[in-house]
Amino acid sequence: MTETWSEGPESTESWGRASGPRAGFWRRLAGAIIDGVIVGVVGTILEILIKNGIGDLLSLIVSASYFTYFEGGPKGAGFGKQAMGIRVIDAQTGQPIGHPRAFVRWISAILSALIIFIGYLWMLWDREKQCWHDKLAGDVVVPTADYPVTAPSGAAY
Repeated sequence: MTETWSEGPESTESWGRASGPRAGFWRRLAGAIIDGVIVGVVGTILEILIKNGIGDLLSLIVSASYFTYFEGGPKGAGFGKQAMGIRVIDAQTGQPIGHPRAFVRWISAILSALIIFIGYLWMLWDREKQCWHDKLAGDVVVPTADYPVTAPSGAAY
């Protein structure tokens, strides 16, 4: 059985689409810092415990797994984004982006940071408030209050 998700404003023209408000810079930054601290602490512990570069590799795998699993899942957010009341959704449908696109988003986020974080700052002047990694993955970051996570039966997650 295939489940579909409904998010966003309840008007008939925007139902199930990502046509409403976007998450602002400061909420996104705070969410990224919280998620980064979580992943960083786990990664640092692995790097300390496991030497010879294997800890570094495991740290990278933890980061990829965390962001792919949580941002690709129904909630569209790791613990930091959840704490800030924001989530990642498909820019066209308002649905969760799924794990393959969340992995692309994670890789693209590294690219966004490479040149003095210009890819992250891009949202400040972008009409859709998208960073480079949002554009490459075809997603937007939105307030959870405006796009609540609900199952087809109406049960909230």
